[in-house]
Amino acid sequence: MRGGRIAAGTASLALTSVLAFAPAAAAAPADRPQAAPTTTAKPTATKKPQATTKPKPTRRLPTQAPAPKCNEQIGQPASAITVEPWAQRRLDFEQAWPITRGRGVTVAVVDSGVNASHPQLKGKIAASYDATGSTTDDCLGHGTEVAGIIAATDMRARNVPFVGVAPQVRLLNAKFASGESTQDNSLLPKAIDWAVAHGAKVINVSSAAPDTPALRRAVEGAQKHDALIVAAAGNVTQDQRGKESAAYPASYKGVLSVAAVDEAGTITGFSNQKTRIDVSAPGQNVISTLGKGYVGGLQGTSFGAPYAAGVAALVRARHPKLNYQQVINRILITAEGGNGSGSGHGMISPLQAVSALVDPNASPGAVQARPLSGAVPIAKPAPVDHRARTIGMAVAGGALALALCVAFAGAIIPMGRRRGWRPGRAVIPAEESD
Repeated sequence: MRGGRIAAGTASLALTSVLAFAPAAAAAPADRPQAAPTTTAKPTATKKPQATTKPKPTRRLPTQAPAPKCNEQIGQPASAITVEPWAQRRLDFEQAWPITRGRGVTVAVVDSGVNASHPQLKGKIAASYDATGSTTDDCLGHGTEVAGIIAATDMRARNVPFVGVAPQVRLLNAKFASGESTQDNSLLPKAIDWAVAHGAKVINVSSAAPDTPALRRAVEGAQKHDALIVAAAGNVTQDQRGKESAAYPASYKGVLSVAAVDEAGTITGFSNQKTRIDVSAPGQNVISTLGKGYVGGLQGTSFGAPYAAGVAALVRARHPKLNYQQVINRILITAEGGNGSGSGHGMISPLQAVSALVDPNASPGAVQARPLSGAVPIAKPAPVDHRARTIGMAVAGGALALALCVAFAGAIIPMGRRRGWRPGRAVIPAEESD
């Protein structure tokens, strides 16, 4: 199945590196001169050396590299989504839509590009930027998947069960990843700087990068302009367990760091726990947009981050006077509570984040993770109040007796009045003869 093949490739990308690419192999220099072979030919007296003529250089027209073929992922049709995606049911962010759907907030997708022609993303891209020098289109599909989770239009009236968290936000397409190997760690900071300069109030970074001075400066610059950065915690494979290191920008102070949970609400085995974690969100078996269709089976903290970014956009739309740190605090305070190591303050709660009564200056308390196993405390039933039960039964019995007396009197009294209260004589019918 074509969509299945694409889904597997995308999941692998998100799981292994979350758009962190391997370093490029050093190319052998093609212009290095090579030693010519030596010859020992004897000169002859009969032949004169002939003058050699150099060929005239031919003028070649510069060839233009062909444009990269992008946005060719087809994905599956909407009819392949037979039920509402579990992440939508779990977060139930539609409960917050009567209050806000994110209108007026600009969200930057710092990723591999966004396919602006997808039916649920048409008209949402306000501006695009390419730090790779290739194209602003999405050659990998990863950025389109992230953008769909954040802002896909509600098309359920056309039998499309999938919707984005904040469908009325304005998107910025800030591309820094093209799928080619690179050692240039300046591309991600450049994309963040561009997003800030173009008015982004929420910046989603579904990637794990090393800690560099340029990235630190970009994050600090965004925070000075009151832009809230939401970042994926990063992924690790089974072989990397115990050897993983913290991912950036998720580990920077003031960045909303997001881990991934499965359908049971448990932190996934691939979610990087070395990274500083604030909250968790659905990141396994996720459905989203791809090409002009849809893809399922996505897994990675890459896909938990955009759910949190969508919630941050809803909060910023509903509470425009809060600064980025107050918005983060509100999301942490209203989260569902830790669910084991690596879950932070727990699953994000869209409706509570938008509507709960929270002091704007309140700060979240310390993370207190709930145990994943053990006895669950259940309150004992209250002791039976025998005195109240006895009184109740007596009252009920008296009422029943009174009702019987009234019914008996209603039948006997009229008969007595007709006979003048005289005693009657019973008449025994004669037995019939054989």
